[in-house]
Amino acid sequence: MLDAAATASANRPPVERRRRLTPAALAVANQKVGRAYSPIVIAGVVRVIDFVMLSAIGIALYFGYAVPLSGFYWEFLAAIFGVAATAVICFQAADIYQVQLFRGHLRQMTRMISSWAFVFLLFIGASFIVKLGSEISRLWLTAFFLTGLAALLAQRLVLRSLVRSWARQGRLDRRTIIVGADQNGEELVQALKTQDDSDIEVLGVFDDRNDDRAMDTCAGSPKLGKVDDIVEFARRTRIDLVLFALPISAETRILDMLKKLWVLPVDIRLSAHTNKLRFRPRSYSYLGEVPTLDVFEAPITDWDLVMKWLFDHVVGFVILVLALPVMGLVALAVKLDSPGPVLFRQKRFGFNNERIDVFKFRSMYHHQADPTASKVVTKNDPRVTRVGRFIRKTSLDELPQLFNVVFKSNLSLVGPRPHAVQGKLQSRLFDEAVDGYFARHRVKPGITGWAQINGWRGEVDTDEKIQKRVEFDLYYIENWSVLFDLYILLKTPIALMTKSENAY
Repeated sequence: MLDAAATASANRPPVERRRRLTPAALAVANQKVGRAYSPIVIAGVVRVIDFVMLSAIGIALYFGYAVPLSGFYWEFLAAIFGVAATAVICFQAADIYQVQLFRGHLRQMTRMISSWAFVFLLFIGASFIVKLGSEISRLWLTAFFLTGLAALLAQRLVLRSLVRSWARQGRLDRRTIIVGADQNGEELVQALKTQDDSDIEVLGVFDDRNDDRAMDTCAGSPKLGKVDDIVEFARRTRIDLVLFALPISAETRILDMLKKLWVLPVDIRLSAHTNKLRFRPRSYSYLGEVPTLDVFEAPITDWDLVMKWLFDHVVGFVILVLALPVMGLVALAVKLDSPGPVLFRQKRFGFNNERIDVFKFRSMYHHQADPTASKVVTKNDPRVTRVGRFIRKTSLDELPQLFNVVFKSNLSLVGPRPHAVQGKLQSRLFDEAVDGYFARHRVKPGITGWAQINGWRGEVDTDEKIQKRVEFDLYYIENWSVLFDLYILLKTPIALMTKSENAY
């Protein structure tokens, strides 16, 4: 376990270079807001629930009533699954799988009842054509229709209550900030606010100008600060979308701003609502009726995020169970080798620069522990114990981070390695040494990563080493897939044996 001195040292806040936000920005940033829920995932889950629920009802009624009378037929099971699948398709065609509709009541209910009735008309017509009408129990068919309809209505009522609760908590809103506090910005904010059933919540506007063109409020939304304040603002509160209200002709200004903002894990778009230059309709994405041009997209969102979460927790749990005997032996070796706690805790950068506690097996003498990583571990470093040299070389000291993955969910199995918040290259912090360094924090950090299996691990003593790490991390973020994660995970043991020259 960790002793009190190490814990206090690990919890001591690091020295940071943070911008001072305006009172208006601080007031917004300090508002309590929940984690966002993806409308795409919610709609997908509802589709699956509809299919499973209708299939289960049809099968239960079939086995409870039809089978005792006429025996079991596989064809009827196939027909039940077909009815459930057709119902989901018809609901989709009726456009009722929208989160905004889930909040309502009458419109989605009437569409659903009509679609469910249409499905049964199709089923009856198909049964007549293939001459199965006489073999289908009318009582079973009626019970399936009524029970299925009752279950769908009850489910939608529960869903309506959940969605409205999530909406009150701000989990379904796209928290948006506008860049440009001029007439264009005011028109954009007004256009977004006047739309019906919009999920856009405009938090405020940012603008560098201090002249008459910059307004203090745009259509009721306050000016929160300058563009340089956006990064700090986004670190303090959830931001989902940055929307530029500047005309495309302001190319130089836009590029300068994008160089500052692309490190954030948010969508960045250019509004085209006032531009005279028009592209083909398919070039735009729309926020209601407002056309926009996509510039940057937040990485690993919606179903990709679900898949990565499942991969981390399922595969991570299996690896943790398999690694427990090894972890027990390492813990014993650390304890016998030198006095002090077995585990070492360190503050590191997590997703969106969040500070997280990362656990490792202690590899240094306890009285020389360095929780802030103010001094880089070098070759033959006298602070490292005998067991520490071995577990650092083989990365066995990283195994406790599996608990971060499985139980705390602040690490992934695969991702950019989390660096200590005071990690330095000589006398410079990493973000001072590499442009765009914080862009690697647009996703959760990982126990292993693309940079590590390519040999960029261990001591950072040259510009090339930190630059290559960032370069490989950004490549991983832009090209992520579950198969890519699996490939990196499988290559990690080989890389530990063949590319460990910088690890000591």
